[in-house]
Amino acid sequence: MALFLYRARNNLGEEIRGEVEASSVNAVAAILAGQKIIPVEISTKKLEKEGIDFNHLSFSKKQNIKIEELVMLCRQLASLLKAGVPTVQAINGLALSAGNPTLSESLKKIENALEAGTPLAASLQQQSDIYNPLFVAMVSVGENTGQLDDAFRKLSSYLELEKVTLQRIKQATRYPTMVVSAISGALVIMNWLVIPQFAKLFQKFGADLPLPTRILIGTSHFFQNYWGLLLFLLVGGIVGFKHWKKTEEGHFKWDSWVLKIPLLGPLFEKIVLGRFSRTFAMTYAAGVPILQSLSVVARAVSNKFVEKAVLNMRGGIERGDSFTHTANASGMFSPLVLQMVSVGEQTGALDSLLNEVADFYEQEVEYDLKKLSDAIEPILLVFMGVMVLILALGIFLPMWDMFGLMTKNG
Repeated sequence: MALFLYRARNNLGEEIRGEVEASSVNAVAAILAGQKIIPVEISTKKLEKEGIDFNHLSFSKKQNIKIEELVMLCRQLASLLKAGVPTVQAINGLALSAGNPTLSESLKKIENALEAGTPLAASLQQQSDIYNPLFVAMVSVGENTGQLDDAFRKLSSYLELEKVTLQRIKQATRYPTMVVSAISGALVIMNWLVIPQFAKLFQKFGADLPLPTRILIGTSHFFQNYWGLLLFLLVGGIVGFKHWKKTEEGHFKWDSWVLKIPLLGPLFEKIVLGRFSRTFAMTYAAGVPILQSLSVVARAVSNKFVEKAVLNMRGGIERGDSFTHTANASGMFSPLVLQMVSVGEQTGALDSLLNEVADFYEQEVEYDLKKLSDAIEPILLVFMGVMVLILALGIFLPMWDMFGLMTKNG
């Protein structure tokens, strides 16, 4: 997949410029033709190594436009268009009433483009940093079929489900994050405040200290004397990790590793596959061609590892394989899910069966989330027990030795 810049003309002969992601120049021309736009010039643009990032709690790449605001925008547009309000008038009214300045500015740009004769989908595509390919594809189908209000209604429902998905991701990571933060804080306090006080006490008696105590005191001294180096390594590690993760290879490896994390990995995998199933079902039911649907959905899953698998499915379908065969070859789906997909493909109800697959994954996620805390607690208890044991041995062993020595001398 590559990003193409195009210069085209609409039915009124007015020039339109924009960008679109496709597999080839011919695919771009086909997409533009579907939007009733005549291409004049098509050129390749270097594709940014960045997909749609749902993990930042926003359907938009702009952090100051929240997913709730896009849900409300789609709902309002669906209601206004269904009531017969012209698109330009509806956009104008929403631009004036939008509480978010960035969203208001975006809607004004869309209004200006519509008044210049640009189709709505093409107008949205010109702001790809806000409206991703999935959003544009759904609006394009709605425009071409005369069911734009239905397209926005489906988008609002999808965004609401996406909001629930994001909440599940936060719920899955909140408990482990809090526990790790608490343990890290406890280690800092012990090394900075607690252990040095005992070290001074033991130093007064001048007794030989056992190995656990010497390890604790040595760790505390290193922490106090080289805290600047530790801070530098911590910050440098975080910055280096973020830089590595932005690379194509780093992003792919990280996303594949995330799916293999004990306890959390299977949960994240089910969330991603549920998102894939729901998104593909929506675009397929809306009439988006299956190859274009897979291209759009590949970016919408927000996981480079799964994205590659979906694009491989697209390649298989291009070669003439069935959807079920390519889904089986991807290795992503369980036999039960593949059986449901096969039935859906044979009966012509693939979108309906994929929605059921998405429901199945969402139920699994709910169940796994309930079990997550029960599964993590024993691990954390063992870890805390080991920490307490080391601390107890390091502090109480020399105290017992000193008490025995004082008793013997007394």
